Amino acid sequence: MDETTSLAERGPWVDMHAHPGRCFLAGLGAADRLTEILGADTCDASIAEIAHTGMAAVSFASVADLRVIGLRPDGGLHAARPFNEGEAYADHRRQLSGIIELASRHGIPIARTAADIVAAHQAGTTTVFVTCEGADFVENHLERLDECHASGVRSITLLHYRQNGYGDLQTEPPVHGGLTAAGRELVREMNRIGILIDLAHATHETTLGALEESSAPVMISHTHLNGRASDHPRLVSFEHAEAVAAGGGLVGAWPAGVSSESFEDFVDEIVRLVDAIGVDHVCIGTDMDGNDRPVMTEYGQFGAIGERLRARGFTRSEIDRILGTNAIELIRTVCG
Repeated sequence: MDETTSLAERGPWVDMHAHPGRCFLAGLGAADRLTEILGADTCDASIAEIAHTGMAAVSFASVADLRVIGLRPDGGLHAARPFNEGEAYADHRRQLSGIIELASRHGIPIARTAADIVAAHQAGTTTVFVTCEGADFVENHLERLDECHASGVRSITLLHYRQNGYGDLQTEPPVHGGLTAAGRELVREMNRIGILIDLAHATHETTLGALEESSAPVMISHTHLNGRASDHPRLVSFEHAEAVAAGGGLVGAWPAGVSSESFEDFVDEIVRLVDAIGVDHVCIGTDMDGNDRPVMTEYGQFGAIGERLRARGFTRSEIDRILGTNAIELIRTVCG
């Protein structure tokens, strides 16, 4: 099940949340403050690695609150200032245009349906799964969701590190008591259009509100269960994860240092998640190139996940579900 295994011998591999090559920096000039701080994007090299590994689909996620995120004294991320007028939408358009141009430059199709991903796997090629981390750019203009969908966006995370008007996030004190009326309207519109609702970063109460309002399954693209080695606020309780699974959704295993100190720890966390909510409700969300102390740093390690799970007694079918089939089925249900 390593990266040399032929595509015909395994199912499609899908990463439901990532920022390959720091794609959120695409299109920035050399003099931009973010370029000076973070350096240029490395998207071209990431595309080459993804294609070489044989990934069927990889999320390329924009970051809605990128312009206002700062570091707390303890190293945590938060919104350090308010947005300037028009700034959130303008930067969203810049990032989305950069991701679309990247895919076009490399001749890689954007995955608009599950069938696109399956076709790529069968052809031995890859697709770009365009996602947005944070719905801050929507503001009070729900027509922007239609615009996103037309551009190829198929998943939006309601919240990131900025407290917006849609609900409460895990890393800030709650101010809304869960999903707001605006958040409920946003959920309904995403359902109507066929955009997958991602509740990573959302509190349990916000998640329950979204599940109550949504007519389609949802996902938490990148997290883990709390309580084993960490109670970091970005982790979730069993009840939180189970609620998503009970609604037919997925929880993405996250190879971050907040829950794992090594790659083996990450695999242990995948097993713990499967034991808790069932193999049909687990996928992978690497947060590649945007992760906190990552224990998985290249796509070649997807095959190693399969090898480790096989050693723990998982069948090939179960491994295929975790590494991609579950994700494809959710995309088919929500997006077509």
